[in-house]
Amino acid sequence: MTKPIWIKHITQLATLASEEKGPRSKEAMSELGIIEDGSLWLENGVIQAVGTTKELEKQYEARAEEADIVDATGHLVTPGLVDPHTHVVYGGSREREFEMRLEGATYMDIMNAGGGIHATTRMTREASEEELIEQTTRRLDSFLQHGVTTVEGKSGYGMNLETELKQLRVMKKLQESHPIDLVPTFMGAHAVPPDFKGREDEFVDHLIEDMLPIVAEEKLAEFNDVFCEKGVFTPEQSERILEAGKQYGLIPKIHADEIEPYGGAELAAKVGAISAEHLLKASDEGIQAMAKSGTIACLLPATALYLREQAAAGRKMIDEGVAVAISTDANPGSSPTTSMPLVMNLACISMRLTPAESLTAATYNAACAINRQDLVGSFEVGKQADIVLWNVKSYQELQYLFGVNHVKSVWKKGVQVV
Repeated sequence: MTKPIWIKHITQLATLASEEKGPRSKEAMSELGIIEDGSLWLENGVIQAVGTTKELEKQYEARAEEADIVDATGHLVTPGLVDPHTHVVYGGSREREFEMRLEGATYMDIMNAGGGIHATTRMTREASEEELIEQTTRRLDSFLQHGVTTVEGKSGYGMNLETELKQLRVMKKLQESHPIDLVPTFMGAHAVPPDFKGREDEFVDHLIEDMLPIVAEEKLAEFNDVFCEKGVFTPEQSERILEAGKQYGLIPKIHADEIEPYGGAELAAKVGAISAEHLLKASDEGIQAMAKSGTIACLLPATALYLREQAAAGRKMIDEGVAVAISTDANPGSSPTTSMPLVMNLACISMRLTPAESLTAATYNAACAINRQDLVGSFEVGKQADIVLWNVKSYQELQYLFGVNHVKSVWKKGVQVV
């Protein structure tokens, strides 16, 4: 039994609480449940009370001396940020490609020079499990420093059974040892391995018949993701993979319409995917289908910035009824960042989300995109005490002062970790 923690006199407490239990869209994305002079009582890693300081002073008058008190005067407090789309487990680094890209090299130029996803695959295959744990721990520590308390992680830098399992097992071990909650996604369908070039359907068969059963048997993943893109996996191949995963209880996700319109958003709606990711080139029909199906749009503005592409149409998606989440897409090739605060800024600047919508997209809707909304993403009695105290007074100021890490303190399950 640990001492209770009482965070009081919070200048602005953004609870994100709502009676609406599913992912939020349209006007609901702007409802932050703001409490002025707010207060939180945490006990045994769980939120026990949320309200004004006056309300909690009355409620806990007899127990006030038991608690460690944090005076949050002058500060914003939000739920811990949730990053619902990362490739956080990988070996090595690809900083030379950044220079190559600036010098005019195309994606295919880099691939032909031995770079790109195949370079990371090579380095990940060569890395031991211990080396991957060490590298990934540094990235997760950085996420915590930026206020992120829950992270989804994908495999996909193996493209063979041995390395895909190694990535997923690393995530399982880190989930047990690191403060961050790490949510695993199997993404064997990240690219077609070079040795299967021209035999793409055979690789799909191999993934379905040989990889999925073992991932499911060892309970190494909750979600099944596929890169549905021209030159990678066709909509038909992607549908086969996602439907096969559903037979093993793996919830479908899909990398969709990143490079060109390819029917990925429509496919996400068709297979009942919990989320569709990227969506830079999603069609109007795809957006409408996602709004109807309830599929969450997981948008990645830092990736678009890094690749100097136009960001996804976040404003249009929200206006048309799609629930939007945002993510770093932390990966070595197209978004080597762990800064969700920067991603919130970019969501406002490049996708025209409002500051309130951006915060919802990085907390509650992000939790919905990885099926964690009953545990994290908002301050409600009984949820995990995942909390960020910011060196700003309001959520508007948080989004206005961009490119700066305003984190002062972070609690994960009621334990201060930053």
